[in-house]
Amino acid sequence: MSLPTTTTAPPSAAVQARTFSAVLVANRGEIACRVIRTLKEMGIRSVAVYSDVDKDARHVALADTAVAIGGTAPSESYLKIDAVIDACRRSGAEAVHPGYGFLSENVEFAKALDAAGITFIGPGVGAIEVMGDKIRSKNHVMAYDVPCVPGIAQPGLTDQELIEAAPGVGFPLLIKPSAGGGGKGMHIVERPEDMASTLVTARRVAASAFGDDTLFLERLIRAPRHIEVQVLADNHGNVIHLGERECSLQRRHQKVIEEAPSALFESLPDGAGERARIGEAACNAARSVNYSGAGTVEFLVSDDHPDEFFFMEMNTRLQVEHPVTEMVTGIDLVEWQVRIAAGEVLTVAQSDVVLNGHAVEARVYAEVPERNFMPSMGRIVALAEQGAADATVSGHRQAHANVRIDSAMRDRLEITGDYDPMLAKVIAWGEDRAAALDTLDAALGRYTLLGVDTNVEYLRLLINDPEVRAGHLDTGLIERKLPSLEFRHVGPAELIAAALTLWLERTGAVLAGDAWKSADSWRVGGRGAWTVTFGVPGGGVVAVSITEEDSTVTASIDGGNPSSIKAVDRTATSIALELDGGLVTFAVGITQGDAQEIYVGNDGWSCRLEVLNRAERLRRMLAGIEREDGAADPEVRSPMPGTVVSVSVVDGDLVEEGQVLLAVEAMKMEHQLVASVAGTVHLTSKPGDLVKADQVLATIHVDKTSTDEEVQR
Repeated sequence: MSLPTTTTAPPSAAVQARTFSAVLVANRGEIACRVIRTLKEMGIRSVAVYSDVDKDARHVALADTAVAIGGTAPSESYLKIDAVIDACRRSGAEAVHPGYGFLSENVEFAKALDAAGITFIGPGVGAIEVMGDKIRSKNHVMAYDVPCVPGIAQPGLTDQELIEAAPGVGFPLLIKPSAGGGGKGMHIVERPEDMASTLVTARRVAASAFGDDTLFLERLIRAPRHIEVQVLADNHGNVIHLGERECSLQRRHQKVIEEAPSALFESLPDGAGERARIGEAACNAARSVNYSGAGTVEFLVSDDHPDEFFFMEMNTRLQVEHPVTEMVTGIDLVEWQVRIAAGEVLTVAQSDVVLNGHAVEARVYAEVPERNFMPSMGRIVALAEQGAADATVSGHRQAHANVRIDSAMRDRLEITGDYDPMLAKVIAWGEDRAAALDTLDAALGRYTLLGVDTNVEYLRLLINDPEVRAGHLDTGLIERKLPSLEFRHVGPAELIAAALTLWLERTGAVLAGDAWKSADSWRVGGRGAWTVTFGVPGGGVVAVSITEEDSTVTASIDGGNPSSIKAVDRTATSIALELDGGLVTFAVGITQGDAQEIYVGNDGWSCRLEVLNRAERLRRMLAGIEREDGAADPEVRSPMPGTVVSVSVVDGDLVEEGQVLLAVEAMKMEHQLVASVAGTVHLTSKPGDLVKADQVLATIHVDKTSTDEEVQR
């Protein structure tokens, strides 16, 4: 079944005559690519901006014009208001689309554009000011019959005032920053005695992320569902909603899987009635600030009492998950943002909005789920976003009839720690929810990105969980499920495929071929064994040997029984081999340089194997021998490149095992590092230090005498 199309009639000729000749996209990554796609379809010249590190980014290549705006850090580029306005003047852009994040909800940016005579493709300054402050917005919308979560929301509350107010709100409660969004900086407090320490952390994170440490409290609603409503409003008094999105599958308040419509409302006898009620509340929130453009009103909905919903906030911008609404309505939200900003009348009536089928979106992140979602960085060495359309034309990639991939990925792209770790979004449509989930699962299985660790395997495990399939969702489900997820680990087939790939590349070997054409050492009776040593995830060392004799190729791992390899099909990015009677196929990618690595993967899973030279292999083996079996490593290393944002101990302190020592921030996320053993800590880093992956930030010296005495007791 083909995707639905909009039911609206075209605007009148008089309205249609007004448009923009050039629009600047003040963003990067997949959202910049997605906006540029619609601008091209509308015949509007697109202007990209880019930081120093993004000069070769895909959104730069897609745009008609690209303007450099500064250094790598967001504060030196994408967040520089003056640089963006200057880029508009230099390129002739009459309007700016902000995407999401960066300056999209920055009221000073909207004011500066207005002063410069440049149209902001978004709501008016008043709407941003009211809705950009969670305290003010809650108090504001309550006057317009929009229900809100019980709590205390007053500006300027001190830590002591918040501590005193907490019992009246009730525990457990949620500490939330007034500024910002995306769930960042929110903290759950279960007990009164935890309030003081949690407030310190919450203020630090809020100040760092949003430049505003104002906090407020809300009662924590157990097992809530996060349901949001998409609204569209023009400058002529017309406001409609485009149905709801279910965004309950979250980790640390960050959405992971989103879908439209909500499984909750679909399961209710009067789901259409509940949808109308929550949709009208969203429209009232928009009307209360004379909203213009596309916006999203977010609600908490009780799973036990779906007729009870509470306003959380309004995002005065496009949402990351907007494609699922587009998939079920056929309405291009970016197109309407541009048309409304140009002064057009919204020609879509509420009765025109029909939700056709079901759509689900999965966010692909550069992270390692099994290591507490640690950010991952590196260079892409193999990319296959299956069935992708011509990347020079399309801002999103239509892989199959019912699959859409919004992506900014390109081969050899360097993924750094400077920006958000989201790489792409895979969106699937089906006639019903089960079909949409099946289609998404298949699409994720085809999705290949090597060179950087991703969460694709985790996404497939999640959408195939029985509770998720049944639609029994809440915002705490992911945290409960994570410990029981069975992640796949590297095995013999992956090791042999990696070794065989390197053997074919390095030796020039051709299975069952002419020995005289091989670059390998050749001898009468066949080639000698060729061995490669891999460093595997978790710190182990594995040696794989490939032997060819009498046109028979075998592989053995650490000197074990050999496995027979019969047929091989090798391409630039894949290898297929018949191993012990079974056919296996892997995507493969090899990094270049002194520290060579090889990535292998299939079915949405991948792993990184280090190719070790003799010296490194010996060092690791000796380190393993010197350390007692099962002993913890006394060195505390940074798991990724980043910045030390806090140090919780003083050099020379006695620390306990598991005690937080310091925190490192990368890809907009803060990661706390803890002591692996008890002892005396010696620090080698301080707040503000830029650190490399695997750099030693602290060392813990264990008191041998105390340890021996403890054992004797």
